[in-house]
Amino acid sequence: MAPILELTNVNTYYGHIHALKNINVTVNAGEVVTLVGANGAGKSTTLRTISGIVRAKRGTVTFEGKDITGLPIHTIAGM
Repeated sequence: MAPILELTNVNTYYGHIHALKNINVTVNAGEVVTLVGANGAGKSTTLRTISGIVRAKRGTVTFEGKDITGLPIHTIAGM
């Protein structure tokens, strides 16, 4: 069974600041996953990247087997 959500080697930047470096996350059906870390660790940036608010410069975000990395925010929210 394919994961519901998968981030593969995701890299996100705010200007020249490399906020996420090669993030890999897999969420399977029935799992509960949390992001835990100190301030500035990238928790909010990870969620913003998944939702399309911030675009990953490299890597992919896949939802239900479909690459959503470059989709508009409203399309991702509708999914």
